[in-house]
Amino acid sequence: MSAQTDTGRQATAAPTASAAPAIELRGISKAFGPVQANRDISISVAKGSIHGIIGENGAGKSTLMSILYGFYKADAGEILIDGRRVEITDSQAAIAAGIGMVFQHFKLVENFTVLENVILGAEEGGLLKPSLAKARRLLKQLSDEYELSVEPDALIEDLSVGHQQRVEILKALYRQADILILDEPTGVLTPAEADHLFRILEGLRDEGKTIILITHKLREIMEITDTVSVMRRGEMTATVKTAETSPEELAELMVGRKVLLRVDKKPARPGKPTLEIENLHVVDDQGVERVKGIDLSVRAGEILGIAGVAGNGQTELLEVLGGYMAGTGTIRVNGEEIDLTGAHSDGQSRRRRGISHVPEDRHDEGLILEFQAWENMVFGYHHAPEYQKNRLLMDNAGIREMTRRQMEKFDVRPPDPRLEAKSFSGGNQQKIVLAREIDRNPDLLLVGQPTRGVDIGAIEFIHQQIVQLRDEGKAILLVSVELDEILSLSDRIAVMFDGRIMGERLPAETSEGELGLLMAGITGGDDQ
Repeated sequence: MSAQTDTGRQATAAPTASAAPAIELRGISKAFGPVQANRDISISVAKGSIHGIIGENGAGKSTLMSILYGFYKADAGEILIDGRRVEITDSQAAIAAGIGMVFQHFKLVENFTVLENVILGAEEGGLLKPSLAKARRLLKQLSDEYELSVEPDALIEDLSVGHQQRVEILKALYRQADILILDEPTGVLTPAEADHLFRILEGLRDEGKTIILITHKLREIMEITDTVSVMRRGEMTATVKTAETSPEELAELMVGRKVLLRVDKKPARPGKPTLEIENLHVVDDQGVERVKGIDLSVRAGEILGIAGVAGNGQTELLEVLGGYMAGTGTIRVNGEEIDLTGAHSDGQSRRRRGISHVPEDRHDEGLILEFQAWENMVFGYHHAPEYQKNRLLMDNAGIREMTRRQMEKFDVRPPDPRLEAKSFSGGNQQKIVLAREIDRNPDLLLVGQPTRGVDIGAIEFIHQQIVQLRDEGKAILLVSVELDEILSLSDRIAVMFDGRIMGERLPAETSEGELGLLMAGITGGDDQ
């Protein structure tokens, strides 16, 4: 007898008590030097189920799955597959045990075909031709059975991200995996692609496959899983039936306190345009046009969210505005044109014009990880008079004191200005970048992926800081691949696809489905 989940999706019946779990981990512990990544973890995953694993960054979930897939060897504990104890010394042993893994960053050769990628590493004998012929037959059978339709002779580089992910699943199924581990599988998918993936996972489950889903998205956990396990600080804190819990309860189990899962903000009171963009074109170093004649404006006291799948021109838009790339067209800030030729379009000139920039990649563009927090807190602003003792020396003691105050204000933990940036968690690294940029009281804040890789508790705080800046009358251009974030933070939403603006919407008058169509380049009759 089947049970109905809260979201209306059909869940399979629970396995009988006599059936051995597909996976059982007993007393798994793993340390990296003084850091205890996993501590005495035990978990049981039922056959033919979708089992979610959630936790904050550093909770130990990726380490645990890496042990299961043979990337790491546990310091203590044992692994049982179908009730039998197994030794998983490497990924080949995991594959032999019937385990497949679909990584967040795909392991595909882009200039190979689908067929060649599927059999890569699983060829039979010295002759390739018989392996390809057999793989082609099996590929068609698997594609038809699980709705994974992809063209076997298509090049990977010509496929959408969603279809590339299907190839990764096909690779695992071709190797006869009965257990599939998926790590953050929807991070690069449109909503429509994510929905299709969920249908595929449900089909796999209904055929008896066992799915382990690692995700930070509580909505996905509630929508697709049968059971969910919560990890915190290297330990397993709870395992519950999904139908018997709620996003609020799971968030509290993850963080150890109540978390507000919605953005609490008043209606915007927009003023005059702070940022005006007309007919902006951007060509990258390879001569590829990334931004194709877009028009945008952001007013004082509002948040304009840019939605879109990564790689559709959002990064280049931020980099031109931030002074990292050249472009053609017209950009005005507070009514004054800024130079786009590259001759004077550096970050310093942008900062002088009242533009602050939280880049998409905090490691490559926002921080120097080997430098201390107080040094990172003044990058880009170190020439400011308040940080100078005289023309030759910086006021390092004063900067450290300023950093200490900012760390307390932005809840950076630990609040130690002398700690190297690499020693902070992802969420605290992001808070350092935000503190540096918001503290300058900018007229325009550019924010790229503000909560990428950030713990759920830190997400709440970061959202509050962005809304507070808006309420102070500042203009904010927000780029995010997280539709939940775009819908809850933005006062207006523009959707980018292939370097163009596909349309603008008000959050209260649109839906994830409509935005998803725009993100895929599908517009209605009223959009340009």
